Amino acid sequence: MEKNRYILAVENYSNTVYRAAYQYCGNKSDAEDVVQNTFIKLLQEKKDFESEEYLKRWLIRVAVNEAKNISMSFWKKRISSLEDNQVEKTYEFHSNEQSDLYEAVMHLPAKYRIVVHLYYFEDYSTKEIAEILKIKETTVQTQLMRARGKLKEMLKEAWKDE
Repeated sequence: MEKNRYILAVENYSNTVYRAAYQYCGNKSDAEDVVQNTFIKLLQEKKDFESEEYLKRWLIRVAVNEAKNISMSFWKKRISSLEDNQVEKTYEFHSNEQSDLYEAVMHLPAKYRIVVHLYYFEDYSTKEIAEILKIKETTVQTQLMRARGKLKEMLKEAWKDE
């Protein structure tokens, strides 16, 4: 990939890649490692991308794969970071309800977090998410449905206490 196009891709998509990685990993340091590995792979990639949308999808797909590799590694399974127990704020919210919702999303299992993030925060359709994650569209729909159910229960409990 040519230098100018690479720099432009990093500037345009680093936040998107970071947010997708963070949704999967659940912590800042692993998400940063995923972003770094993703852009190294982009730098090493020899093919030209047919469009900016295809490049964005490729980057998200590589980030998800890298996040899976990190979360499934021997080292990661044997350690626990202090950061793992804290939910980080990666977005600014205008209301407590939005903040509570984001915090609840971060407590979902990774397979639900990533589809919720891609659907609601990145505005991908279920078909596009299925292509990015290389899973069936019905699986994406099921994961979204289950995630909504889990979120409803979590938020019902949280708001009942208030």
